[in-house]
Formats: sequence, C-alpha cells, structure tokens
Amino acid sequence: MPRKPWDIAFTAEPAEVAALRRIMRLHLGVWGLQHLVDEAQLCVSELVSNVITHVGGPGTPATLAVSMKSRHLRIEVHDPDTRALPTLRGADTDAEEGRGMALVDAVADRWGVLLRPDRKITWCELATRLATTDGHVQASSVMRAEALLCHYATAAQPQHRGGASRLTSTVAEESVIAAITDFLHWFRAHGRDVDDMLDRAQMRFEAEHAAPRRGM
Repeated sequence: MPRKPWDIAFTAEPAEVAALRRIMRLHLGVWGLQHLVDEAQLCVSELVSNVITHVGGPGTPATLAVSMKSRHLRIEVHDPDTRALPTLRGADTDAEEGRGMALVDAVADRWGVLLRPDRKITWCELATRLATTDGHVQASSVMRAEALLCHYATAAQPQHRGGASRLTSTVAEESVIAAITDFLHWFRAHGRDVDDMLDRAQMRFEAEHAAPRRGM
C-alpha cells in the first residue's frame, strides 16, 4: 500500500483545527491506519493549537505535513516563528502553557523541534505496528488471513507456489472472494444458513474493529 507524503497549508485560527482533524482521519483511513486516528488527531490538535496560541494571530501561515518514517507515522507542523519554542509541562499542572505538548509526549513515541532559517518544525511520531513500511498492520487476525490465503492461492493456482506475497493485488482479491465463496458452499453443505453465517461474521468484524486497539 503506497503511503505518499502530503501536506496542507492553513492559517493559525481556531476554526482550522476541526478541519485538519477531519483531513487527518480521512487520510489515515485511506492508508489503512484507522487504529491511529485518535492519537493522530490529538497530536494535530495540540501542535496546531500551539501555533495558534503562541506564534501569531489570525492569518499566520502554517503547514501540516504528514509522512511515513520507516514504520512510524510522522506529523509535522511548520510555522514562521523560530523563537517561540514548545514548552513541556506536566499534564496535571495548573498552568495552561505546555500542557498540549505534555499530551503529545504521552501518546507519541517521540517528538521534537527542528529550526530552519525561515521556519520552525514541531514534529512527533506514532508507532504504526505495520509489518513493513508499505504493508499492513501486523494484527493476529490479518496474519492468520494471510497464512490462509497463501495456502488457498497455492492450491487454487499452482503456478503461484511462491506464496500469497507474490500475488498481484487483483489475483489476491479474487482468491479471497473465491475462498469466501467456498466457505459459503461448505456452510450450506452442512445445513447452515448462509445469510446467518454472513451476519455473524459481519457482527464479529464490526465488534473487533470498534474495540480499543491500544496495547495490542
């Protein structure tokens, strides 16, 4: 799955935060990183709010840039003020200043500040749990599905004895559809209600997808 870097310019105004959060959610959905939405949106909110509060008034130009760095999601906010550096304070302190960076520090693997002649870059990185940089999340359910697909595709198409990893995306999708179809035939042959099996599978998938992912 290609995950090309992207960036978007915005102005330092409170109304921009909600829009940037939505954009982040949409991109993570396309990238197959839905499990990072909450943490990534929090980081966007705090990094952007830091610019709004400490760098300049309405209209101050800034940029949100998102990319993959190895198997980490990297979030950067660029602003033109090289003097106003982020301050880290305890999240339980009464002082408002610095609490946002404490929240970023709590959810991100690492964060920092880069100074350039014309701008400051405040960044953080979130672990993705990807198997490879352009791969998918290394969840046990996905790994089991890949192992099953490997055996199924080899049996169905002996020319692909190298395993599912060598299949094209189109062939892999067709193999998955064929496997699901064969399971439905198996259910019917054993007197099961096919629609009931599909409903149960869908309910389990939605329940697992909605379950908290942190700590897995």
